[in-house]
Amino acid sequence: MAAGHRKMMFANYPDVVCVDQLCTMLGGIGKKNAYDLLRSGVSRCIKIRKAFKIPKVCAIEYLIGGDGKVST
Repeated sequence: MAAGHRKMMFANYPDVVCVDQLCTMLGGIGKKNAYDLLRSGVSRCIKIRKAFKIPKVCAIEYLIGGDGKVST
């Protein structure tokens, strides 16, 4: 997918999303499935206290078949 299309995907979402937003972005999956994805390391996330924060770019990479991890 071209970089321009990636920038347009989920343009109405913030750069870092919560689990509820991730569920919507992934087509309405349940919270249990989302937490399972995050805990298994399928998509990169940050845990602050009890809350998971997910970079939007990681959700996009997961959807397009990437590994969902930000390269550094």
